[in-house]
Amino acid sequence: MSRQISRRTVLRGLGATLALPYLEAMNGWTAMGAPAEPNAARRLAYFYVPNGVHMQDWTPEATGAGYTMPFLLDTTLSKFKDDLLVLSGLTLDKARANGDGGGDHARSLSSFLTGRQARKTHGADLRAGVSADQIAAQKVGITTRFASLELGIDKGMNAGNCDSGYSCAYSNNLSWRSESTPMAKEIDPKLVFERLFASPGETSAARTRRESIRKSVLDSVNQDANSLRAKLGATDRRKLDEYMNAVREIEMRLNKVENKTVSAPKFTPAESIRPSGIPATFEEHVKLMYDMITLAFRADLTRVATFVIANEGSNRSYKNIGVSEGHHELSHHGNDKAKHEKIKKINQFHLQMFAYFLEKMKGIQEGSSNLLDQSMLVYGSGIGDGNRHNHDELPILVAGKGGGSIKTGRHLRYTKETPLMNLHLSLLERIGAPVPSLGDSTGPLKDLS
Repeated sequence: MSRQISRRTVLRGLGATLALPYLEAMNGWTAMGAPAEPNAARRLAYFYVPNGVHMQDWTPEATGAGYTMPFLLDTTLSKFKDDLLVLSGLTLDKARANGDGGGDHARSLSSFLTGRQARKTHGADLRAGVSADQIAAQKVGITTRFASLELGIDKGMNAGNCDSGYSCAYSNNLSWRSESTPMAKEIDPKLVFERLFASPGETSAARTRRESIRKSVLDSVNQDANSLRAKLGATDRRKLDEYMNAVREIEMRLNKVENKTVSAPKFTPAESIRPSGIPATFEEHVKLMYDMITLAFRADLTRVATFVIANEGSNRSYKNIGVSEGHHELSHHGNDKAKHEKIKKINQFHLQMFAYFLEKMKGIQEGSSNLLDQSMLVYGSGIGDGNRHNHDELPILVAGKGGGSIKTGRHLRYTKETPLMNLHLSLLERIGAPVPSLGDSTGPLKDLS
């Protein structure tokens, strides 16, 4: 039987701190000798894809639990049908021009979590709104090491004209701490890893010293880990080993960015140095960032995250899947069938990587549930069809049951012009950060439970 330990127990070593996942020993034991159910925390994350999607192969025809997944969802997320809500009819009015002319891409990203019309400027006088993730972070972030985590793949600029007179800050940032202050996203997995697992206050000189003697995070905390393992029962020892192996796997993949030679994962890892740098392939880059979010949620380092898969208006090509043209270019398909097919390929690719993330989350036990069930993960775009630049009929998914507060496995259709902000209100309630309104909201969605 495990000895009871604090949920805030961490492993410490030379310049490294490793937060722990949920263990049975953190919650004590019932009178019958069985582990007590944890008071599991809910997590909230938003994942944004640019340029809309191929809506004809996204939107189910039927509603309710008996719906049939359309092509894009069926070929990527079919195994997670019971873990998903497909939401149709939601609208992002403040992404529309509303008298401001061009700039749909900038407005789509900047209003996706704020519900506010961005001020049309490419100077320093930015104005958007506080985003839903930051409202959650202000409330629940006080209980975790990091209030929130902001990740992305593309570099972001907060100056310059990126879209019809709109600042690049609007096209590049999903999360906003205040009306005029975007939360800069981190795009380097190495730096995210260091942020999550370096000791608080560790200087760059100390980090250099630790790396110069070839200490991985797990090397550094190994003595503390062995001491803890002696206090744990068999189930918790297995969970600890699985978690540390997951951390080690990411260290190895980061090493490969610079083609370092590393040994196979094991509990006592080989000595290595984690290099800086961004993976050469988009797929590996995205997967590493998904893994960072998984680790951060698993160790309760944060309960709130955002991830911009690509900046709004991105013209990235996807030669790895046979698409050499740019994404934004193809999104203006003009009903060309060949372009439709290529857009579908890009959408499939993005969803396949989201499925990779859901698989990881669902495979992590937390009490009698799993990490996916404890989460609310919103995936979508502020544009419906990229050719029309419409901001109604948005492609929106919610994955995870929110700790039992969301009834998944359904397709829900909302009446025309139902604000997307109503969804955010509903999720803020469920994570314990209720607000009376958000942007152009009219009230929480009533049928998620």
